[in-house]
Amino acid sequence: MIQFCLRRLATLCVTLIAASAVVFVVMEVLPGDPAVVMLGTEAQPETLAALRKQLGLDRPAPERYVTWLAGFVTGDLGLSQTYRVPVSELIADRLAITGPLALAAIVLSTAIALPLGLFAAARHRRLGDAGVMAFGQLGLAVPNFWFGLLLVLVFSISLGWLPAGGFPGWQGGIGPAMRALILPAVALALPQAAILARVARSAILDAMAEDYVRTARAKGLTRRAALWRHVLRNAMIPIVTIMGLQFSFLLAGAIIIENVFYLPGLGRLVFQAISQRDLIVVKDIVVLLAGTVVFINFVVDLLYAVLDPRLRSFRT
Repeated sequence: MIQFCLRRLATLCVTLIAASAVVFVVMEVLPGDPAVVMLGTEAQPETLAALRKQLGLDRPAPERYVTWLAGFVTGDLGLSQTYRVPVSELIADRLAITGPLALAAIVLSTAIALPLGLFAAARHRRLGDAGVMAFGQLGLAVPNFWFGLLLVLVFSISLGWLPAGGFPGWQGGIGPAMRALILPAVALALPQAAILARVARSAILDAMAEDYVRTARAKGLTRRAALWRHVLRNAMIPIVTIMGLQFSFLLAGAIIIENVFYLPGLGRLVFQAISQRDLIVVKDIVVLLAGTVVFINFVVDLLYAVLDPRLRSFRT
């Protein structure tokens, strides 16, 4: 198990370095000059040159990449060109909103999807199964931002139960803050729950068709007992895989949802940094999100090994 973890950690480090290199190159080849964006086209050449030197843009690209990567490793993420504050402070402030939002969405998605998947598999080719499949198809077809607008129309404008947008801050109390995150979390969770429910149904049906399940039933085990004791754990590998991917989708989807609900989270910060060409903020956040995705995949691999110890010898 220790060798398995070390191999996965080595892969994680290599992947992060490769991702940081790709992000840096993409940011470098984008058209436009950050100094011109910040000072305007009417700025004097001497002023532009001084700002480029202040931002480190006069140095060779390889030197800037190594300096940026070393700072990222040590926790020095640089200074925002727009806000003139450390990027680490910006990310920490915005992550306090995006983190709970993504966590609430994945918990809500899982809490909806797993019972629906079990329900559909237990009622295969019956009305309940057809209803879950229809829900899954609807979730695939409806974009989360459109669903978010629909939630605002119903629960904020028509009923007045929940705020339509904005965030009061955690200092105002957990209750008001969580109320502000309910609609965005539901908008993120329901489309993902529809996908996960379909995957859970298929995985459970595949596991129920295995010989060991038929043997357990032949020994007198009820269908429900066989489902809980034998089927569910063996069906969890594809379910855990999709859950790991969904967390990545939730982080990406938060960029749109946070703009729909006007939440000052990490996604909105990325949007603002791109429009203001604050490259250091964009690079840091993109690499942070990539690192989060890679780390989640690492956790998923560990869960594979826990769910099925045979995989420890085969995964590299």
